[in-house]
Amino acid sequence: MKLLEDRIRKDGTVKAGNVLKVDSFLNHQMDIDLFNEMGKEWARLFTDCPITKILTVEASGIGIACVAAQHFHVPVVFAKKTQSLNIDGEVYSTKIQSFTHKKVYDVIVSKKFLNPEDHILIIDDFLANGCALEGLLEIVSEAGATVEGIGIAVEKGFQKGGDLIRSKGIRLESLAIVESMNAETGEILFR
Repeated sequence: MKLLEDRIRKDGTVKAGNVLKVDSFLNHQMDIDLFNEMGKEWARLFTDCPITKILTVEASGIGIACVAAQHFHVPVVFAKKTQSLNIDGEVYSTKIQSFTHKKVYDVIVSKKFLNPEDHILIIDDFLANGCALEGLLEIVSEAGATVEGIGIAVEKGFQKGGDLIRSKGIRLESLAIVESMNAETGEILFR
C-alpha cells in the first residue's frame, strides 16, 4: 500500500536492533485517516471472506483493528495481556513473546467472545518473528473458530514471521513489507 509506505519513509525512524519506530502515526499517536484507508484496503483484500470478528492483541493492534472493523461491520475482540477483575468465566490463554519489549506475556480471551461459528480476521500493527500471531492462531484453534486470514500493517520481510505464517497455508496480507532498513543511514526499502 503506497500510502502507508510513503508515510513510513516520511515519518518512520530506524533504530539499532531492527527496530522501526512509527509511533508518530501508527502505534502511539494514531493517524485515523490513514487507519481508515488501511481498513478499506483490508476490506477489499478480504471481500471474499465471511468475516464475523476481528481479533487482535493488546495494545497497539486495537486502534487499527477498530477502524478496520467499521469496513467489515463486525466486532473486535482483543487478547488481554493481564487477567483483570472484569473478565469473568473461562478464558482461552497462551503465551506471546514480544519482539519489541523482549518480554513474554500471558494473553487471554474470554470464551464467550470466540466460538466455533466465528470466521476470524486477525489484524495487527507489526509482524516480525510471528510470535504474537502464533499465539492468536492458537487461541482461535482452541475456540474451534476459522481463521480467514491475517492483515498486518507493517511486515518486516527480512525476519522469519511472514514466511512462518505463510508456510502454514494461512492467507497473510501485509500492507507494507519492509525488505531492509539501515539504522545508520535511515534508509528503508520495501518489497
